[in-house]
Amino acid sequence: MGIFDLFKKGSNKSDVLNTDNGISGPSILEGFTEHIENPKDLHSHEWRRKLKSSSGESKFKIKYYGELHEDYSNLIVETDFAPAMVYAVDVVSGEEILLFDGCKHGYNAMFCDTFTPEQITNRPLDNLYKGGNGNEVFEITISTYNGIDYEDEFREEVDTNGLLELIDGTKVDFESVKRNGYDTLQIWATNTNGESVEVVSEELA
Repeated sequence: MGIFDLFKKGSNKSDVLNTDNGISGPSILEGFTEHIENPKDLHSHEWRRKLKSSSGESKFKIKYYGELHEDYSNLIVETDFAPAMVYAVDVVSGEEILLFDGCKHGYNAMFCDTFTPEQITNRPLDNLYKGGNGNEVFEITISTYNGIDYEDEFREEVDTNGLLELIDGTKVDFESVKRNGYDTLQIWATNTNGESVEVVSEELA
């Protein structure tokens, strides 16, 4: 987990009109995001979007398994038992959108770390995220950084069906691996007063 300003990561910044920079984002968020106009300091290897529900709503509550960091109490982090899991809940429809599962998403979870069935399944989403002044409703911005050269590292391990075996033995198509095996994740929450706070900051490789 990175407790620092990850927007300074790398030096290649794209001066673009919106966040359509050709980088593919996590497959779990397909259909749940929209572009951001005039993004500040968008990096060439960064995918950044604003969350929206399937009905087009942009106000969410955040529920999670995990705990708040001891020193940086705005950040959701893993527990001693298992990695964090974070959902956004549409305040209008109640639709739940998975934002991050530390047992499944990111390079380490896919290729380095293994988890027991209990760690994977016994993570109740009992916590509701609250910002300053007790705010519970947010707009959400998500960034993933994709600095790993999967073509160089794994191309020869892809089978004839275009699948790559993960550490848990499952086989996933190579394009999905590249989308979901990001090395860094940030999630920002902006309350109704326009105040933003970083709620997830994870180094995953």
